[in-house]
Amino acid sequence: MAINPEALGKTTEALKYTYRWQDVVLYALGIGAKVDELDYLYEARGPKVLPSFIVVPAYQAAGALFQGIGGNLEGVVHGAQSITMHKALPPSGTLTTTGKVTGLYDLKRMAQAYFTTETVDESGELVAETEWSIIYRMDGGFGGEAPPRRPQIRPPEREADFVFKEATSKEQALLYRLNGDYNPLHADPELGEKVGFGGPILHGLCTYGHVARAVIKEVCAGDASKLKQFSGQFRKPVWPGDTLITEGWKEDGTIILRVSCEERPGEVVFGNAFALLH
Repeated sequence: MAINPEALGKTTEALKYTYRWQDVVLYALGIGAKVDELDYLYEARGPKVLPSFIVVPAYQAAGALFQGIGGNLEGVVHGAQSITMHKALPPSGTLTTTGKVTGLYDLKRMAQAYFTTETVDESGELVAETEWSIIYRMDGGFGGEAPPRRPQIRPPEREADFVFKEATSKEQALLYRLNGDYNPLHADPELGEKVGFGGPILHGLCTYGHVARAVIKEVCAGDASKLKQFSGQFRKPVWPGDTLITEGWKEDGTIILRVSCEERPGEVVFGNAFALLH
């Protein structure tokens, strides 16, 4: 199916998502949470909810927008992601999300879409906003506009204020996909080989959650409620089992981030990234 330019501006219906504390814990484990993060893994302590969990209730809206845009889903990869939190998430509840296609661009060899979502709680109060950039690697040349330039965020030329190094597991993508992102690219070796990655790759949103955890551990003293906004661009694929190195610089109230992979020295896998705190 070709890209449908008429999808620009498409808005989903209000989609409800009910979750339990078990879903919150599964998400935390899926992005690598360890036993020293027990507040996020044990119901007797809440459990507390990592703010990047907000992408999970938005999957339904993203899926509906994918259907409207069309394109070859075998060539889809995550380009960038941002979240803005307006209030902390409870350990269980019902959320309602509405999504919209806010950009659809022709990169000639590829295409790019932007989605936004708004999520409210049961009282109708705004909980969070997200923005997703999706790259269609096999769907360029549909006659659309080129994307506008966006600001680039680069680390300062000095040593990082913190470095967080942690390995993913070989099973990380198989665990993370249980949160609802069942793209076979993250599980099927034959598909991973077919589309040029040599095998399954890690979900971009798994890497994203991993980096959010790094900020919470290194800057927020483990208190996820302090994370207000988190944004970044997926630059290179990450394979399950890779060791991620997150570097952070504190600059005028902004935490600038850069993530590389130990197995491929010097390769930035997640950049143009920053976090803001409450």
